Amino acid sequence: MSQYDVIIIGAGPGGYVSAIRCAQLGLKTAVVEGRETLGGTCLNVGCIPSKALLHATHMLHEAEHNFADMGLKGKTPSVDWAQMKSYKSDVVGQNTGGIEFLFKKNKIDWIKGWASIPAAGKVQVGDDVHEAKNIVIASGSVPSSLPGVEIDEKIVVTSTGALELPKVPKKMVVIGAGVIGLELGSVYARLGSEVTVVEYMDAVCPGMDKDVQRTFKRILEKQGLKFIMGAAVQGVETTKSKAKVNYQPKKGGDEEVIDADVVLVATGRKPYAEGLGLDALGVKMTERGQIATDAQWRTNVPGVYAIGDVIEGPMLAHKAEDEGMAVAEVIAGKHGHVNYGVIPGVVYTTPEVATVGATEDALKAEGRKVKVGKFNFMGNARAKAVHQGEGFAKIIVDAETDRVLGAAIIGPAAGDMIHEICVAMEFGASAEDIALTCHAHPTYSEAVREAALACGDGPIHA
Repeated sequence: MSQYDVIIIGAGPGGYVSAIRCAQLGLKTAVVEGRETLGGTCLNVGCIPSKALLHATHMLHEAEHNFADMGLKGKTPSVDWAQMKSYKSDVVGQNTGGIEFLFKKNKIDWIKGWASIPAAGKVQVGDDVHEAKNIVIASGSVPSSLPGVEIDEKIVVTSTGALELPKVPKKMVVIGAGVIGLELGSVYARLGSEVTVVEYMDAVCPGMDKDVQRTFKRILEKQGLKFIMGAAVQGVETTKSKAKVNYQPKKGGDEEVIDADVVLVATGRKPYAEGLGLDALGVKMTERGQIATDAQWRTNVPGVYAIGDVIEGPMLAHKAEDEGMAVAEVIAGKHGHVNYGVIPGVVYTTPEVATVGATEDALKAEGRKVKVGKFNFMGNARAKAVHQGEGFAKIIVDAETDRVLGAAIIGPAAGDMIHEICVAMEFGASAEDIALTCHAHPTYSEAVREAALACGDGPIHA
């Protein structure tokens, strides 16, 4: 029986980051992972492969629509779908291999297989039982579905199946206008699919800033995506090679049908803790099937912690990473902290969408007095030079103190630019602090400075 200071269950962003931090803090660490490669959903069938396809298809879009305008003449590239998937797999391989290297570098043991916890301090993998002073559950999440929708990963697919389709479908229906649906929907729209997004709510990316929602939907429609909003999917019928999606308008009316070659179910994700034996162990769960934890990520069972998608909070890789580092600090007897008020969210379409902090509507609903500074990318020289003048940067501040409370950016490199706002919020900065900071010209980030100026006397270039 091998003995460890920490055994982490799951090698996704939360698990592998936590393992590395534990090892750096001098703890003897092992990770249990049943996949053939490390990195969890994110690196294998989520964030990383989808970004590879988003990049490849954006290059195709540039060639088809913007190259000639820039004086780049020639035949438009044809799509070799098999090669594009091979490129995606190479990207995944480089990243998962990198995690394996980091495990070896930090002397972390990879116990291959699927874990269960027969008792506090014990982790079983196959016939072997390993002892650990501390156990961290980082088992992640899986795609969720709808009643009447049976997933076969061939005709009716989750994000996993959508990354491995044998051919580009002529017609794709996406159920859900959230991050995953819009990212993969835009991939296939660029590849030539007729993409229709069916969403139960009345806006894309529910819960996001309303200005962003409106602008985002309009831009995606210009890119060829069709939207059916306020529609409740009743079921999906499949034949050997086709599907019919039945939906009913939320406001009432007759049931309607859309034909599709492929249906992508992108209705969110749910925590995954099957096979761990948590019921027998007595681990307390929430009503939504998440593992209940305290402010230090402890479960009610001594020595057992949980982080990432399997507990409450946004299902984001970077949130899991932060918790992974923080729980390692706690286990090592130090102070672990995650500021849940400053966790950015990003949609990696073109343009990108990034948000952090509170929305304008949420703050007003609380009765907070706020000021809003907004600047359109049409006034940003760099954005116009690369055919990305649509969108805006928006900063929300306290009307009395000028302290930054939230931000939303829709435009080029929004996912990178949002971190200027994150750092500002961590330091309790004001919009004036951002406005008085010199920003290089010409950069996209000047739009953030202009939005900060708009919170005061006004932007320069608008």
